[in-house]
Amino acid sequence: MKKQIHIFLTALMFFTRIPCPKWVDHSPEILNKSTRYFSLIGILVGCIAAFFYSIATLFFSNEIAILLSMVASVWTTGAFHEDGFADVCDGFGGGWTKEKILLIMKDSRLGTYGTVGILFLLSTKFLALKELPQEFIVLILISGHSISRFTATALIFTLPYVRDTDDSKAKPAADRMTLNSFMTSAFFGVLPLVFFKNPKIFFVLIPLVITKWWLARFFKKWIGGQTGDCAGALQQLSEVVFYLSLVGLWKYIW
Repeated sequence: MKKQIHIFLTALMFFTRIPCPKWVDHSPEILNKSTRYFSLIGILVGCIAAFFYSIATLFFSNEIAILLSMVASVWTTGAFHEDGFADVCDGFGGGWTKEKILLIMKDSRLGTYGTVGILFLLSTKFLALKELPQEFIVLILISGHSISRFTATALIFTLPYVRDTDDSKAKPAADRMTLNSFMTSAFFGVLPLVFFKNPKIFFVLIPLVITKWWLARFFKKWIGGQTGDCAGALQQLSEVVFYLSLVGLWKYIW
């Protein structure tokens, strides 16, 4: 149990800005195992976003509350995954060879493709959440953050890592996940969906599977595998796909 707590706190330290005990370090062995709790970290980040949403609705409109919840989630993670999404937009938008794509993604500067991509991503996320029933937003936020992170771990589980391990953002993705770690992530990723108490909610898994399959195929074709930026990009895109799928689910099926 103590070892699992250490692994979880390592994941918390790596994937968020939440303070951790000083004895938690960046041990490569523990860090590579931390991805099993990626979905659980998503639940935690979703709870923080949902908390800020709930407080904001007491004083502001639903739209402002949604925006503040998004700000809270970005602050909690330090825009970790948004940065990965922007890097992927720049890399695959401006590079035509594996070497060039990886080089651009490693560049800390934000380019045109990344700027436009992150603008559209955040705008779509906001507009999709705005369309959803206000009484379900808390659960939707928690579910969106958890299931999207599970989708990202599915990418890490199925594709090889293609960059040297000196890139700190990608260290947890440098080694293939074990089946046990993947199933742990799956459990925490899907768990919040159960609280909708409607089996129709699981229809959202279909577009998420398609999104993961398509992006994995795309990454495999161009760079032969995945990087930490690729996983971050899939997390962000999956979160948006989840919200958009719920919009359609509520309109036509629920």
